[in-house]
Amino acid sequence: MSLSGSPVSIDTAMAARLLPMKELIGALRAAFVDGCVVPARHHHTITVPGEADATLLLMPSWQEKRDGESFLGVKLVNVFPGNAAKGLPGLTSSYLLFDSGTGAHLATIDGNVITTRRTAAVSALAASFLSRENATRLFVVGAGRVASLIPDAYRTVRAIAEVRVWDINPENAAGLATQLCREGLDARPETDLEAGTRWADIVSCATLATTPLIRGSWLQPGVHVDLIGAFTPDMRESDGEAIARSDVFVDADEAFHEAGDLVQPIRSGAFRQEDCRARLRDLCSGAAAGRTDPAQVTLFKAVGTALSDLAAGTLAYKLYRDTSAQ
Repeated sequence: MSLSGSPVSIDTAMAARLLPMKELIGALRAAFVDGCVVPARHHHTITVPGEADATLLLMPSWQEKRDGESFLGVKLVNVFPGNAAKGLPGLTSSYLLFDSGTGAHLATIDGNVITTRRTAAVSALAASFLSRENATRLFVVGAGRVASLIPDAYRTVRAIAEVRVWDINPENAAGLATQLCREGLDARPETDLEAGTRWADIVSCATLATTPLIRGSWLQPGVHVDLIGAFTPDMRESDGEAIARSDVFVDADEAFHEAGDLVQPIRSGAFRQEDCRARLRDLCSGAAAGRTDPAQVTLFKAVGTALSDLAAGTLAYKLYRDTSAQ
């Protein structure tokens, strides 16, 4: 139960403090090993007169009741495209956490923080198996909220010494590089997408691209490519050659149906679902090997799973409870 018997409220700033990358990556690794029930996410279209349709997205997951604590969570996401013209956020999100044995409401947590931080942490978790252990050069493609968290997540698992940032808007890339320098990283903006890709040990993309950014012909032996964007079939961050040249890994099977980087090559016959080397749960459990050769080109495609949300929400709640009880 919550400390007071009623649900606790964890706002944006508090949620960020309660989800430090090292602890979050550890919690995610354990969650992928343990597993949980993850039903299909639900999309509901909402008509907004005079504007584009809005979407209500529900992402539930839960642990079956067992000895000790067990949890149930639902992320609610509202996407209202018409808000941009009103100067309002187009996306709002909340996470509701419950006891899966009693249904008691334990916490309401800022859903945007859970989404962005667990997204970066999942990529870093995958990179702990797929990138070279001596990887030090990180190329961040994109300069949005998720992209800004990637260096912090990656330096939890690798000794990142240099960061370059590219964005379709060079001013945004420069701004993020400056922010990263203030955080103690050796970072600078990159204006040449090909040069940055060829330079990097790790390429991490977090964009809204609908046409490929990363070309397979640019990938150097030993590079690890991380694709966070392209979460619909019509979006894409990599070309067909990048997929063909890489050993491909995914966070969940939804990637084969939702992620343009895989959906489009599957449609064309250039890639088959059975070509995927492993899911993240198999890497975490040791059921499958990650990188097996220093020259291997690896590629991780994530679309997000409610399992990750539940792991993050549970961690935030437990840390809140523990610190409040002191």
